[in-house]
Amino acid sequence: MTWVKIIHILCVMGWMTSIFAVPRALIYWKRDFEQRGENGHLGDLTYRLYRFSAGLAVIAVLTGLWLAWQFAFPVWTHIKITAVALLAAHYVWTGVLVSRAKRGVFEQSDMYLRIFNELSVLGAIGILWLVVAQPF
Repeated sequence: MTWVKIIHILCVMGWMTSIFAVPRALIYWKRDFEQRGENGHLGDLTYRLYRFSAGLAVIAVLTGLWLAWQFAFPVWTHIKITAVALLAAHYVWTGVLVSRAKRGVFEQSDMYLRIFNELSVLGAIGILWLVVAQPF
């Protein structure tokens, strides 16, 4: 079970990196696109980071569910799974924004993307609190 925990933590770290970095990178990608009129290296890097982290997300979710199952799904894990599902929805919407950006469509403002980015930080803090405090 120790190795499953290690793999889970490692994949969560990688996924969180993308959750925090990609919305911020979209701001810079948008600015770069507006200056150049085409997608450059920043867009390619952002897309690759998002795509790579999708695999990490799947592994993180599967190992997390396995660990919760091993501990007979205590109450706090149900809340954590719900919070992770919300964060996953955030991640999926980020993918929609990345897909649009690849086509040169940037509909959201810098402010929207900044707030969107901070929502993921708040979600991650909530999940970490649940894991550390295990309040229920």
